[in-house]
Amino acid sequence: MNGRAGRAIDGVLFDIDGVLVTSWQPIDGAAAALADVRERGLARAFLTNTTSRSSGEIAALLRDAGMDVDDAEIVTAGRLTAEYLRTTYPGRRVWMLNSGDVAADFAGIEFDAADPEVVVLGGAGPEYDHASLSRVVDLLLGGVPAVAMHRGQVWASADGLQVDVGLYLPGLEEISGTRIVSVGKPGVSAFLAATELMGTAPESTVMVGDDLVNDVLRAQQVGLTGVLVRTGKFRPSVLAHSSETPDHVVDSVAELPGLLDRLG
Repeated sequence: MNGRAGRAIDGVLFDIDGVLVTSWQPIDGAAAALADVRERGLARAFLTNTTSRSSGEIAALLRDAGMDVDDAEIVTAGRLTAEYLRTTYPGRRVWMLNSGDVAADFAGIEFDAADPEVVVLGGAGPEYDHASLSRVVDLLLGGVPAVAMHRGQVWASADGLQVDVGLYLPGLEEISGTRIVSVGKPGVSAFLAATELMGTAPESTVMVGDDLVNDVLRAQQVGLTGVLVRTGKFRPSVLAHSSETPDHVVDSVAELPGLLDRLG
């Protein structure tokens, strides 16, 4: 198959929330699109900033929604963060501020909320209250490093857009005078880690996402062919005012098989 500038396509990387499901309810045609990619013999992986569930739980939820997905295909911001902690801060005690339980992806990492040596900022929710954010500031000013699972500012739910951790990071960085490392999207290392897992080169991989900047344009910056879907957090005004354009725009993931036919 041929992607951008006639390059062969060997795999497809999917965002999950807003592309395949919304609040874990399947988007029409998503299961068929995933099956089509597998039938073509293309590699697949699922790159998500979802921080409320472990990679195994996410795979199970997608299967419950009628999608044939393997646990090993799920690449979460939590999974990437755990690997970053193991290599960058081995043996350090961690306090995680996160909406959800992703402990299954952090095997071997010691959690100590009382006396942490590293702060991990996961998905935003009720846990991001005044007291907790104030403590994060105090720890940062005391020299404790922080790692953010991602820099996403919003995510789509059945009730509309919800704010996420990326909305808080600039303020924390300004008051502490430090740059907080982020591991998941839109960090380019997340896309490269996913393609490595798939066994494909970025130049031969398609990225399907609902976030123009964090999913599609960032993927294109490291060589992937970008496909923006008009579901989830997609907003026409964001696309209209962008100085950069996605390689392809489709109404939903249900149109992916037809696009792959055209690219071929």
